Amino acid sequence: MSTPFSVLKRITATRPAQQPGERCEMCAEVIGDRHQHVVNVEGRALMCVCRGCYLLFTDQGAELRYRAVPDRYLSFPGFELGQGRWDELEIPVGLAFFFRNSVLGRMVAFYPGPAGATESELPLDAWNAVRAANPGLDTAADDVEAVLIRMPEQGRGEAECFLVPIDACYEFVGRLRTLWRGFDGGQEARGYIDDFFAEVAARAGGTGQQRRGGEGP
Repeated sequence: MSTPFSVLKRITATRPAQQPGERCEMCAEVIGDRHQHVVNVEGRALMCVCRGCYLLFTDQGAELRYRAVPDRYLSFPGFELGQGRWDELEIPVGLAFFFRNSVLGRMVAFYPGPAGATESELPLDAWNAVRAANPGLDTAADDVEAVLIRMPEQGRGEAECFLVPIDACYEFVGRLRTLWRGFDGGQEARGYIDDFFAEVAARAGGTGQQRRGGEGP
């Protein structure tokens, strides 16, 4: 019986030489600008792939080196997180994403800035307190989905929290890096953050709802 690894070995042994343009990083098939991703779990890297290669790694329960990134968005409008508890997470800005790294066996946190995604030394006791107050956060799949949190400016509303695909987080941080100006990012960066969160909220579809777009499973 064929396994994902035997199929991948056959694909990589026969794939043609790399040609100009966007191509699957597994089989070299031409892919469009809108394509899917898998995570190299051990290397902690995203790979751009075609539909066929993507489908090899959609079983989130399997112990595979590669895992397909779902196209799932969830909102948590009842999310509870005050400024004091956020400060306990020791994240220097009001925006970060969190995911469980299965190789390390723990949660990790990243926040955006002028250098891109910066990893934070996440105090696990502080994070477990956030989880205890918001048990829905455990919905996120290891390595491929992240909990995205945005804190409000002082005295302006409540914290926002969404479950999003991990590739959306890295795309967001990468784009934000190109827009960042000065100490606080500047007006254009702040506008992009507002637009991004508005899009995420729309895709999440409301309380506890999930929506799959594109070609996700």
